[in-house]
Amino acid sequence: MGPLTRVVESALELLTSAVSRGSYPAILSLMALESALIPVPSEIVMPLSGFLVVRGEMTFWGAVTAGVLGNLIGSLAAYRLGRTFGWDGLARLIGGLPWAPRELERADLFFRRWGRHAVFLGRMMPAVRTFISLPAGMSGIPEWEFALLTVLGSVPWNLALVWAGMILGENWPAVRNFVDPLILAAAAAALIYACAVRRRE
Repeated sequence: MGPLTRVVESALELLTSAVSRGSYPAILSLMALESALIPVPSEIVMPLSGFLVVRGEMTFWGAVTAGVLGNLIGSLAAYRLGRTFGWDGLARLIGGLPWAPRELERADLFFRRWGRHAVFLGRMMPAVRTFISLPAGMSGIPEWEFALLTVLGSVPWNLALVWAGMILGENWPAVRNFVDPLILAAAAAALIYACAVRRRE
């Protein structure tokens, strides 16, 4: 077993322990961290909660709600960072994180392309979903509208991941193989939505 594999397995064990012991507050906290630029994989946290639903330790809608609220809290924090610091300030603030500048630029381009619709669409796209709040904050979109679009985009993502964990049961760590088609379906739905919006405009 290589060092990278050991690190990944240790991280998975830590996340598993946190969610199993912390229940809904742990889900809310971890999903808030993910939406506040900390690389916590929702693709692990939420399917694990689905497994705990099957075991009777959580309810389906309780897990989904905790995930969505966590996304909202973390996204609002990132939104305010974008609104307060702007592009130059954010570049200095996150410049020490090797992956962050590239992902921020990607999210910024996505937002420039789709405007406020990017907040909704981005919540269902890996990587973009973590950083989309920053350009949204820089754009000056009203906070209430940003919050609404964030919730609307977070619900299907969290719902699908919890459901996947319930289907897979004890095999929930293999959820990435199961979730890939869901991600493609979400991307297709987002594309259809985007095209419909463009056509109306």
